[in-house]
Amino acid sequence: MSEENNKPTAAEAVAEVQADASAKVKGSKKKKAKAKVTKGKIYITSTYNNTIISVTDLVGNVVIWGSAGKIGFKGSKKSTPYAGQKTMEDVLARAKERGLAEVDVFIKGIGSGRESAVRALQGSGLSVLTIKDQTPIPHGGVRPKKPRRV
Repeated sequence: MSEENNKPTAAEAVAEVQADASAKVKGSKKKKAKAKVTKGKIYITSTYNNTIISVTDLVGNVVIWGSAGKIGFKGSKKSTPYAGQKTMEDVLARAKERGLAEVDVFIKGIGSGRESAVRALQGSGLSVLTIKDQTPIPHGGVRPKKPRRV
């Protein structure tokens, strides 16, 4: 009885590996489809220097974000109510492309852009379910300095 040798030669093995590598290089990557989100959360963080808005799904994964600096405002103009309004309008335009319809809003911070961002949100046509202020409030404060000895 003769046994057949099924093992490929070294040259055949190298040719097979090169064919696999060239197939991977030639194939173009498909663009990842953007996730559709119908219900989500909007986080508005307003500081003295900027307004940052993040749109997340219900789990908390950020889908869209924007800031006054990303829109094109620089320096002290980032902290204005107008910049907060324009930032919200830009984020909402991109969110509507993803199919966002219902949102819960969480506001944090004491900057001047927070009120105008909420007004822009209410005038956009999205269904706002809740608005919650999550600004941290100190209770008790920090420990006072010890009295100075002269």
